[in-house]
Amino acid sequence: MGMARKKGVLAALLGAAAIAGLTTLILLVQATRVLLPADTKFGMVFDAGSSHTSLYLYRWPADKENDTGVVSQALVCEVEGPGIAAYASRPAEAGAKLQPCLREALALVPEAQHPKTPLFLGATAGMRLLEQKNRSQADGILAAVAQALRGSPADFRAAGILSGAHEGAFGWISTNYVLEQLIKYSFSGEWTHSPAEKLVGALDLGGASTQITFVPEGPILDASSRASFRLYGASYSVYTRSYLCFGRDQMLTRLLAQLLPASRDLVVEHPCYHRGYQAAQPLQPLLESPCVPADLGLGPGPGHNLTVKGVGDPQACAGAIRRLFNFSSCENQKDCAFDGAYQPPVRGPFYAFSSFYYTFSFLNLTSGQSLDTANTTVWTFCQKTWEQVKAEAPGQEQDKFLPGYCSTGMYILTLLRDGYGFNQDTWSGIEFRKQVSGTDIGWTLGYMLNLTNMIPEEAPAQRRAQSCSVWTASVVFAALTLVAVLGAAAVQLFWPWG
Repeated sequence: MGMARKKGVLAALLGAAAIAGLTTLILLVQATRVLLPADTKFGMVFDAGSSHTSLYLYRWPADKENDTGVVSQALVCEVEGPGIAAYASRPAEAGAKLQPCLREALALVPEAQHPKTPLFLGATAGMRLLEQKNRSQADGILAAVAQALRGSPADFRAAGILSGAHEGAFGWISTNYVLEQLIKYSFSGEWTHSPAEKLVGALDLGGASTQITFVPEGPILDASSRASFRLYGASYSVYTRSYLCFGRDQMLTRLLAQLLPASRDLVVEHPCYHRGYQAAQPLQPLLESPCVPADLGLGPGPGHNLTVKGVGDPQACAGAIRRLFNFSSCENQKDCAFDGAYQPPVRGPFYAFSSFYYTFSFLNLTSGQSLDTANTTVWTFCQKTWEQVKAEAPGQEQDKFLPGYCSTGMYILTLLRDGYGFNQDTWSGIEFRKQVSGTDIGWTLGYMLNLTNMIPEEAPAQRRAQSCSVWTASVVFAALTLVAVLGAAAVQLFWPWG
């Protein structure tokens, strides 16, 4: 009787252990499917800017496609040569120039993933200017690059020209996405959104245009300056404004054109270049720029060169740069920036990138300096001789941007302070940054996220809580298995032999 009872208890305990163990195994398989690294997906965007083209390769875990903060930058490749707008007379060459960077990016993507990797090209202000000047040439370039990219093994989706509003809005989305400001996962197991005052504004300075985008405190009164969208279950209404011809390169062209009529024998005494600087510059870019008025009276034809001689006078430089803006049009208007453009007061933190960052990085002004310090630094730099500048920038004597840092620094001060309205208090909210967590800040990431529908209108599923519950259940059943096995062992060892 004792032996039979003992066998029955052993059988029951071992059966319970088997059931609990099998359940644990199933749960662990399910948890492993949730938590092990998933397949990686990729996306590529060509940023066809006014002065150059860059290719960005992004990657993200396939099972988190609609989550936040998971896309990272895998590669940035600079395309050789100028921006695609420069190939107006030879559009096929614009497409051919893209191929080396495309091959470099595809080499990082598993071959099986090539047909599933979306590929986009977005052109910005340089092509917007060309489209205004000669639409058929702009269309020809886009057709040529589309044909070249369509022949790649990637999933080519589109090549087009972004509007200034879209460029600003996508830059804002990119900035807040990489900073995880759009949505965060809380410890309580819920998705939360950052309050409006903590969302980060975006300041972009390209070669031909500049953009400002932020969430103002009050309503946006000008519908043409408003962009509205719904992301992760929250609705956003941002102010965004793009200024064509106010990018770095076109600003320098307009500044030189403004100084030229007062010159003699095609020699321009330039207050924004350092004393001792002298260089020849072709007249043709001034004559061909859509940003330079045709009736400016620039004298001889495009085959001539200008001789630019630096004066190193920051006061005269600041005055010349202010004349590039029409501030008088806003004198009697509330919420007005310049050139009669509506703008509510700036609000919240800002990230300034592209040429904002590159210029202030050279001037060592990216570490939270005050507006007074930034102003003093730029003026002091502009007073240096050309020999001093070269001596203090070893190895950069051939840097094509070196002569223009005074002009651009003074321009940034004027644009941000007098144009956009940053003051001593709000200036401290600007961070001059190139990257966040290894990802370049710009419009390309937001553009890809939008066109691939990777940012849903509603919040993503709370998969982390699910995976946590799976692991909890697994631990419980594993404990039950252990108890059953130990119980069977105890019966075997200590049960009296009847």
